[in-house]
Amino acid sequence: MSINSISGCIGCGTCVQSCPTDVIRLNEKTGKAVIAYPADCQICHLCRMYCPVDAITIAPEKSIPVVISWG
Repeated sequence: MSINSISGCIGCGTCVQSCPTDVIRLNEKTGKAVIAYPADCQICHLCRMYCPVDAITIAPEKSIPVVISWG
């Protein structure tokens, strides 16, 4: 699993919308984000960066440095 956990989720859906590989889904019963397809995570950090409440953590052993290209 690449994404370590989603705790403190407020159910805004930002992580679902920002994930390019559709790894995260909103649970219909709880309305909170769940890691539906952890093996497909490309560790792009977009879900973590866009989460308004910092609810997503990525396991240090799976994490790679964030590379931001400027211009």
